[in-house]
Amino acid sequence: MKEFVPNNLPLAKDIETKEILKKSISSNKALAKLNGVAKIIPNSNILINSLVLQEAKDSSEIENIITTHDELYKASLDIKNLSNATKEVQNYKNALLKGFRLVTDNKLLLKKYIVEIQKELEQNDAGVRKQSGTNLANDKTGEVVFTPPQQFEIIEKLLANLEKYINEPNEIDPLINMAIIHYQFESIHPFYDGNGRTGRIINILYLILNDLLDIPILYLSNYIIKHKSDYYRLLQEVRTKDNWEEWIMYMLDGVEQTSLETIELIQNISILMDNTKKTIQEKLPKIYSKDLVEILFNHPYTKIDFLVDGLGLTRQTASKYLKELEALGIVENLQIKNSKFYINTELFAMLKKGI
Repeated sequence: MKEFVPNNLPLAKDIETKEILKKSISSNKALAKLNGVAKIIPNSNILINSLVLQEAKDSSEIENIITTHDELYKASLDIKNLSNATKEVQNYKNALLKGFRLVTDNKLLLKKYIVEIQKELEQNDAGVRKQSGTNLANDKTGEVVFTPPQQFEIIEKLLANLEKYINEPNEIDPLINMAIIHYQFESIHPFYDGNGRTGRIINILYLILNDLLDIPILYLSNYIIKHKSDYYRLLQEVRTKDNWEEWIMYMLDGVEQTSLETIELIQNISILMDNTKKTIQEKLPKIYSKDLVEILFNHPYTKIDFLVDGLGLTRQTASKYLKELEALGIVENLQIKNSKFYINTELFAMLKKGI
C-alpha cells in the first residue's frame, strides 16, 4: 500500500460545520460540569488514582493488552510477579501521570515531552521511527490497511508542525482541535510501538493544557472500546475520503458521553464516602477522622502501612483500626503472599463496574 503523508496543520478547509458546532456546545457543557463535579471529592488523588488506573486498563485493552482490576490494583501496590500485560498497563499509568506533571509544570505539550511519555510507556529508548517498513494491518486478516510516513525527516517535520499547532492558540474550539490533533498524531504514527496509547494520553493532556480540566479524569478509551470499529473506520475515512465531519462528531460524542458517565461515577464515590464517614462516626467515633476516610478511598486496597504513615499510628493500633472497620463490613481482609490487605469492597465494585 502506498504510504500516506498527512498535510500540515492547520487544515486548509473550514471543518466547523453547523452540526459540529452544535455538538461542541453540548460536549463542552458536559466537560465543564465534570470539571466542577470533580471538586466534590476532597482529595483529588482519590479520583486520579481510580480513574487513571481505569483508563490505563481500557486504553491497553484497545491494543489487546488485557488485564484484570485485581491485578491492576495489586500492581499499583508494587506486588511482585505480575503478568506482562499488567506491567504494560502499569507503565501506561506512569506515562500518563508523567505527562500530566510535564504539562502542568511547563504549560506546554512539546514533542520532547511526547517522546518522554512514549519512552515511559514502552520502557525503551527507540524514540521516533528511523527505519522504514512500518505498516498497520488488520488483526484478523493480516491485510495492510494503512502505511504511515516512512522517512525519518518527514516524520520529524510533521511532528514539529504538530507541536506548533498544539501549543499556539487558534480560533477553533479546543475539543474540535483535540479531534484534529488525535487524527494527525495517529496518521504520523511516529513510534515503532505505543502510538495509539500515546495518542490517547495526548487527548487528556491537551484538555488540561487548555484549562478545560484541572486534573486528568476524562478518558475516552472506554468509549472507543464500545465503538472500536467506528474509531478505526473513521480515522481511515479522513485519510481516504476527507470525512472530517463524522470523525469529529465521533470524538465530540465521546467527550460528552464519557463526561456524563464519569460525573455519575464521581457522584457515586462521593455518596459512598459520605456514608462511610457517617458509619464510622456513629459506630466507631474514637477512631474516626477525615484522614482515615480518605485513606480508605485513596486506593481500593488498604494496608496497615497506609494508616501508620498517614495517621501517625503504631502498627498495632493501625491493625486494630482495620479489624474494627472489617467488623462493620467497610473493608474485607485479603492475604496476598506475606502481606495482609483490606479491600474497600463497595469502592472496588464501583470501580470494577467502571463507566
